[in-house]
Amino acid sequence: MSSAPLLTDRLGRPLRNLRISVTDRCNMRCRYCMPEADYVWLPRQSILTFEEIGRLAGIFTGLGVTKLRLTGGEPLLRHDLPTLVSLLAGNSALHDLALTTNGILLQRHALALRAAGLRRVTVSLDTLRPDRMLEFARSARHGDVLRGIESALGAGFDSVKLNTVVIAGYNDDEITDLLEFGRRQGVEVRFIEYMDVGGATGWSPAQVVSQGQILQAVERRYGPVTARHEGSWAPAERFALRDGTVFGVIASTTAPFCRTCDRARLTADGTWLLCLYGEQGLDLRELLRIGADDAEIAARLTAGWKARTDRGAEQRATLAERGVLHQIETLRADPRREMHTRGG
Repeated sequence: MSSAPLLTDRLGRPLRNLRISVTDRCNMRCRYCMPEADYVWLPRQSILTFEEIGRLAGIFTGLGVTKLRLTGGEPLLRHDLPTLVSLLAGNSALHDLALTTNGILLQRHALALRAAGLRRVTVSLDTLRPDRMLEFARSARHGDVLRGIESALGAGFDSVKLNTVVIAGYNDDEITDLLEFGRRQGVEVRFIEYMDVGGATGWSPAQVVSQGQILQAVERRYGPVTARHEGSWAPAERFALRDGTVFGVIASTTAPFCRTCDRARLTADGTWLLCLYGEQGLDLRELLRIGADDAEIAARLTAGWKARTDRGAEQRATLAERGVLHQIETLRADPRREMHTRGG
């Protein structure tokens, strides 16, 4: 158990949750994340080594972080990822070690990841139709995703969840089919409102399917749902069907959860971001490689979090004219602004 004192920001939000991107590369091209054909990738020599990630994780847990989630890009593209999982799992201050993946490579790695100490897996599944995945994500490997989910269920993880980004005109007619799939598989589905992170996606308010609309679709098929009112710091609000099936909705666009956000992000090249919408970050890789000791890095992290006032999604929600966050040229000039570098 961690004995670190609670480190809070200016809004009283604790630093408890860190998302670590292990690569900016991906084997899909989903329209809401990586719709372009070509990208400017982070230089390979700038990517944090496993040892550097492990060291930073130790510093963060010393400041009160108890939850780590590995993300990408697609994290399973990082060679020998179970080695990193094993390294992180040896940190006794961690209460939770999780992974978010598109599932394409999960069948190959599920058992090794579980054996290495990974506790939870979340798989992105936006459609049950292979033709839609091919059109929307430019991938014909829908069957691999389904097999990955099956393998995760058989590997003995503490939990397996499904994330679905709901987009008007794309998959909003599959809400209850996806929920039924989750119910049959015994996994919790979390529906996510489409967010305007990045910019090359061409996001518009008309494409957002709100939490209210998602609940209406569910109730038309299953009858009234019950809110669980768990008071958690987790971003999803959870609901239950009459038979006890639980699902979640993350209303990140229409009802941002900034006031209870306890998470920070570490990009694959070591930039520490305080918010998914954050414009500036702290270069931890540079500190590591110039020889800064753990105490110095911890002091920089402490000062950064104590000064934190970020409310990116809330501020975006107040805009009268809400369009794309960044133009494509801006994204290409600074790849750290891309969704796939931030471990969204």
